[in-house]
Amino acid sequence: MQPERDPQPVTQRRQSGQMNHHGGASAEQCVAADYARRGRPVIGQRWRGTAGEIDLIAREGDSVVFVEVKKSRSHAAALARISRRQMERIMQTAQEFLGTLPTGQLTDIRFDVAVVDSAGRIEVLENAFAGY
Repeated sequence: MQPERDPQPVTQRRQSGQMNHHGGASAEQCVAADYARRGRPVIGQRWRGTAGEIDLIAREGDSVVFVEVKKSRSHAAALARISRRQMERIMQTAQEFLGTLPTGQLTDIRFDVAVVDSAGRIEVLENAFAGY
């Protein structure tokens, strides 16, 4: 016979996860609108490959911009949450996406990180994975 478990922690975790999911989706919509306003149309949202997911994919001329969106109370806190492993997954997934394009691996690319703080302010760090 197994001991009874308190369902409360699981429920709280699930609710927290759902709130994070909805908050993240809202942040992604804000960032997508910001990119579009700046003449960088979004061509993919939550694009899934075997390695993982890319939040937003935008066009800037002939280049493709892969965007990781983070929502946090502050920009610094959000940037600190991007791990080396997460960057590797994003880059692997980007390679998969490039395989769907006619220009494939010859496509010019960039990796941005867009941070949305609790006030809804957006800060974009272009070429965030440079030097990785």
